[in-house]
Amino acid sequence: MLALLSKVKAVCWPSAEIISRCSLGQDISKEAWSLFRLNCPPESALWRRIGGGFRGVCTSTALHGKVRGNDKKEMSEKKLTRHFVDYRRVKLVAGSGGKGACSFHSEPRKEWGGPDGGNGGDGGSIIIKANRFVKSLAQVIPVYKAEDGQSGGNKNCYGRNGNTSYISVPVGTVVKEQGTTITDLTEHGQEYLAVFGGAGGKGNRFFLSNENRAPMMATPGMAGQERVLQLELRTVAHAGLVGFPNAGKSSLLRAISNARPAVASYPFTTLNPHVGIVEYRDHEQVAVADIPGIIRGAHLNRGLGISFLRHIERCRFLLFVLDLSAPEPWTQLQHLFYELEQYEPGLSQRPQAIVANKMDLPEAREKLETLKSQVTQRVIPVSALTGQNTEELILHLRELYDGYLQGDGSRGVEPIRW
Repeated sequence: MLALLSKVKAVCWPSAEIISRCSLGQDISKEAWSLFRLNCPPESALWRRIGGGFRGVCTSTALHGKVRGNDKKEMSEKKLTRHFVDYRRVKLVAGSGGKGACSFHSEPRKEWGGPDGGNGGDGGSIIIKANRFVKSLAQVIPVYKAEDGQSGGNKNCYGRNGNTSYISVPVGTVVKEQGTTITDLTEHGQEYLAVFGGAGGKGNRFFLSNENRAPMMATPGMAGQERVLQLELRTVAHAGLVGFPNAGKSSLLRAISNARPAVASYPFTTLNPHVGIVEYRDHEQVAVADIPGIIRGAHLNRGLGISFLRHIERCRFLLFVLDLSAPEPWTQLQHLFYELEQYEPGLSQRPQAIVANKMDLPEAREKLETLKSQVTQRVIPVSALTGQNTEELILHLRELYDGYLQGDGSRGVEPIRW
């Protein structure tokens, strides 16, 4: 046994110097290579020198997994515009009913089996359902076609009904037909049956009577209902930040909430409404919507004015953000009142406050005193850039919210809670 073991040669592993030189393509001295080849012949399957390196040898000193960091970048407003859609025109076609079958029972030693044609299945309907986890109408396609019902068969077999199709839309979607509002989906899980599926046809078994013992007729299924509807998304929020472009509305929303809308030094940075949540110590939450900038003639749809004004309709109270760097900021308030009244009478009369923004500028102090003398509403001076006096704005926002809860509760209306 010892003689047998003495014939077995130990495996000679290459040194780190040989491996590194082979991997780098450097020459190896004859002494080092001959020492390694002494016990490892060239035909060995364990190590083979190919092209100045080794096959199957890992020369790295350590294996490191990919470190996953928080490299997620904020999506720009231009990219957000591609995904956020607040208007869709859809064509809905319900499923048609299956046709009835005309057949007679056939069985040995049963000559007069009679009719056994079954009815067709009903076509599928289409239901529009509000879902709070859906934030845009981007996933809504232009045409929806529900499943048709299957035809009836012999042996009194009825056709299968078509499945009901659901269209998930955000909470706050208004369904219109030819400009007329049909329904308003303001609650999670609320459904609206948009189109009915067609009824299935009758088989000849249905027409069996004492007068007609062998009916030969069967009716086809009815066509499904077809409609063209308009879906409009109106942002559901307690408060709305209303102002001219570049007034600092997005910066203000970033200062009082965790929302992160795009901010830049040019007008129309915000093209879609953003909703931020202001949380209080008693766990109450107030939703504040950043409405895109409104210009003169917005009620005539200048600068996408109609699509912007649409989101103000659901705001229970308004915060008019004025830019104190403008020559006469109090004229902005007059123009905003005019645009809101022209769009919907009484919209500018909702509970409101005036937010005098950009108080960090030197000339803002003098304009603030002039603004207070020109208006009767409460004026809250803030600086969204430095966060100056945002506490007063948050406290007044809670006062408006409490008044909203008391007002709707006294009228028997369920207030909106987040």
